[in-house]
Amino acid sequence: MSSSAATALDPTTVGVVLAMAVVTYTTKAGGLWLVGRLELTDRAETALEVLPGVIVVSLVAGELAEGGPAAWLGAAAVAVVVRKTESLPLALLAGIGTVVLVRGRI
Repeated sequence: MSSSAATALDPTTVGVVLAMAVVTYTTKAGGLWLVGRLELTDRAETALEVLPGVIVVSLVAGELAEGGPAAWLGAAAVAVVVRKTESLPLALLAGIGTVVLVRGRI
């Protein structure tokens, strides 16, 4: 296989990614449109405010359970950096850097 064939984009893959982007945007915009038209209780508003964090935790928890020490240390680095700096990009870099460093040593 030549290097150009290995780096060429498959039109089907590009189409699927674009379709997923359109569906994701439509879902998000539709949700915001719908929430703007509904009368929400305080309890429902509170639930919607914490929903993104709950989704992220549910996605990360499975990876952490199976990730081993590198993932656990990466998560700890993210928690410490976000607590100290409140910067999500910096926490992301700290977590990725920690995982890369630990996996490189083990």
